[in-house]
Amino acid sequence: MMTCREIIALLQEQSPERFACEWDNVGLLVGDFAQEVSKIYIALDATEEGIDEAIAEKADLLLTHHPLIFKGLKRINTEDFTGRRVLKLVENHISCYAMHTNFDVKGMAELAAASMGLSECAILDVTCQGEAGFEGIGRVGMLPAEITLEQCITQVKQAFAVDTVKVFGDLKQLVRKAAICPGSGKSVISSALCAGADVLITGDIDHHEGIDAAAQGLAIVDAGHYGVEKLFIPYMVQYLRERTEGIEIVGQPVKQPFCYI
Repeated sequence: MMTCREIIALLQEQSPERFACEWDNVGLLVGDFAQEVSKIYIALDATEEGIDEAIAEKADLLLTHHPLIFKGLKRINTEDFTGRRVLKLVENHISCYAMHTNFDVKGMAELAAASMGLSECAILDVTCQGEAGFEGIGRVGMLPAEITLEQCITQVKQAFAVDTVKVFGDLKQLVRKAAICPGSGKSVISSALCAGADVLITGDIDHHEGIDAAAQGLAIVDAGHYGVEKLFIPYMVQYLRERTEGIEIVGQPVKQPFCYI
């Protein structure tokens, strides 16, 4: 058994909170640093379902990628869905820790790039400077070989285990240099263009951003926000299992938060 503070120290080794963007809200959002932890439940979001699963698992700590509390709360009560979730966690003695853009910077980008077999990688969007130099969100690198956009789509589906993707661009277009940004990638389109990328693999691309990018020669493969970022769960399960003893680590099963009908 370890304390919540000791678990957080391990998480900080992977993705220090100082690498989070200024607008973000990471860290221990609900709970007691001194709480003893014997079981951790890992999910992408602290949804009602995710919290209920953590309760059913009798977890002491819920570790998520996206923050449960993002905007300021003036009150915590049952009239607000975030308040209800906070109260449920407190009532069941479950702490909640979020590692969001700090994990995007130190973790998510490298994992996503490796999943696509990118080489000669560089930071796509510099967001901060660490001891070893600049750090940032996303990566841009070279695919193993020049392929068509259609072939790239097949690789994306296999790499991230997604059934469907949204694509902007000519399927016969040849692509070799790829930018990848798990989560929402609207803000890095200009960075991908400046880097000379042929394709951007990301999520949450709107109609106008997509067609404008394609008009400038940048194809886009939108594999979904959840579709790419769900790799957070198995990675953190393995990371914590390798660094803790006597603590049970459970990852939330993959389940898309929406469906196409």
